[in-house]
Amino acid sequence: MILKNRINEDIKLAMRARDAGRLGALRLLLAAIQQREIDERVELDDVAVLSVIDKLVKQRKESIVQFQKADRLDLAAKEEAELAILQVYLPQQLTNEEIAAEVQAALTQTSAAGPQEMGKVMALLKSSLAGRADMTIVSMQVKAALSALVSAR
Repeated sequence: MILKNRINEDIKLAMRARDAGRLGALRLLLAAIQQREIDERVELDDVAVLSVIDKLVKQRKESIVQFQKADRLDLAAKEEAELAILQVYLPQQLTNEEIAAEVQAALTQTSAAGPQEMGKVMALLKSSLAGRADMTIVSMQVKAALSALVSAR
């Protein structure tokens, strides 16, 4: 619960500093966390809170692209500001090389032999890489590694 407490403390600091932009982004984050707690009827731990933050970050990135395509730079700038606030709570992101090493370790651990076992590998990686890597990139690397295993035979 440490991360959730940190978010609550940052909300209080933003209120005292009268930082409306930061306060709004943090309140949205807290509302998303509380909604998930209500939906699942559990109190979220740090890993689950990270998954909520990761989902919100992904939404912001998609929104920025859409707003830029629609030439709504004012809305894109607002989303970028929220994105910067949310990313503070995520751990340091892994590099592509570090992701590749994790993928190879997961392939070895699961003894995956082909693309039909991608779900098993992704399930293992999802829990270990939560919040530390973009799962789209991880998925592409797993798919490539499994395809390479098949073609190497």
